[in-house]
Amino acid sequence: MPDVLIDRSDNPVPLVLVSEAAFEALSDEGLKELGRGQDFKGQAGRILFATGEDGRVSRVLAGAGKAGADPMAARSLAARLPAGDYALTDAPQDLDAGLFALAWALGAYVFDRYKARPERGRARLVLPDGVDAEAIRHEAAACLLVREMVDTPAQDMGPLQIETIAREIAEEAGASIEVTVGDDLLEKNFPAVHAVGRAAASHRQPRLIEIGWNLDKTDLPLVALVGKGVVFDSGGLDIKPAAGMRWMKKDMGGSAHALALGRLVMQAKLPVRLVVLVAAVENAISGDAFRPGDIVRTRKGLTVEIGNTDAEGRVILSDALARAGEHQPELTIDFATLTGAARIALGPELPPYYTDDEALAAEIASAAADRRDPVWRMPLWRGYREAVESELADLRNDAADWAQAGSVTAALFLQRFAPESGSWVHLDIFAWNGRARPGHPQGGEAQGLRALFEVLKRRYGR
Repeated sequence: MPDVLIDRSDNPVPLVLVSEAAFEALSDEGLKELGRGQDFKGQAGRILFATGEDGRVSRVLAGAGKAGADPMAARSLAARLPAGDYALTDAPQDLDAGLFALAWALGAYVFDRYKARPERGRARLVLPDGVDAEAIRHEAAACLLVREMVDTPAQDMGPLQIETIAREIAEEAGASIEVTVGDDLLEKNFPAVHAVGRAAASHRQPRLIEIGWNLDKTDLPLVALVGKGVVFDSGGLDIKPAAGMRWMKKDMGGSAHALALGRLVMQAKLPVRLVVLVAAVENAISGDAFRPGDIVRTRKGLTVEIGNTDAEGRVILSDALARAGEHQPELTIDFATLTGAARIALGPELPPYYTDDEALAAEIASAAADRRDPVWRMPLWRGYREAVESELADLRNDAADWAQAGSVTAALFLQRFAPESGSWVHLDIFAWNGRARPGHPQGGEAQGLRALFEVLKRRYGR
């Protein structure tokens, strides 16, 4: 999509953010009268267009409500304003101009790859003075990468396409990349990834993707990013109903987040060693599909009894997390569209995160609030550990019914494979907007990405 953040414009339309109190205090009675005629009083989400003598828009007032400007309101502005150039000329003093510009870019997103029509114009924002334009563009591009990957149908976003994107990211940063595909997963000891993905067509073979950056700089701390890349989840032999399968192209959202966050770290040149691991599979149905009752071996040596083939994400992540642990990371972050239970607990717009590191939990909460990227901590409740134990194997992938807390038990399962070195956090994301509203079209969404990047910048930034 075109760059909606521009450095300059010859004749931008002035854009004013005005609170209800500030609008009431305006000395321009003509403007206030215009506002009354359009029921505009500075309310949050309302827009007032002022025109000049030629009838053209001369100024746009955007309501900031009673509490002042929320920078994320720019998402809806970018989607609702007519095509043209705009410059923020007045706003509350406490407005985060950089976050406002980022929100503008996020709100302008349109996925029209499959539309047989010319691309329409966009509302473009002149970047406010003093903001870090490169950093804002990088962060916006990371979020848009996630959304484009998630929005792309599974026919065009298979394991090979995820690998291609990973290779492009690695090449851009001068990083190494190793990809293990198909039966080589067995030889390289990624048996759980192979088990879940082996039923797919030959051109959609499962793979384990590993990017390495700065690995020769052994004096730097190592960060591992892990992503679930189930490009389509039929449910396997425990097949999903049609309604449950409809949006399962988005089940690779964790891989998109891990790759996007990895790219941000490398673009920012944070002083860390970085490993990005993506398990990319299709949970398909064929004569070779893994079955309920199978016992799958994992890279860590633990065995997993398959109680439900539709709980495949945690199975492939077991191998990826075990591989991350071999690097002895100081911090491991995994992203996964893992459970419907997380949506039942917190809804689609507030993804839970799990960690037993209190300091890290506080860092994430602070960064999420500052970056307006909401997440919510959930407990790794020890009392439910027994629910993921099996009588025939070390673990089961479907927690016992008595525990009920499906997102918690899934996190407890992953914890058994998480690196023993350093800290680990798991994000059970939705990666999706289920309802369309200005600046938030139905479809792919980046969740927790900006918050976790902020954590990494605060920990490791120069």
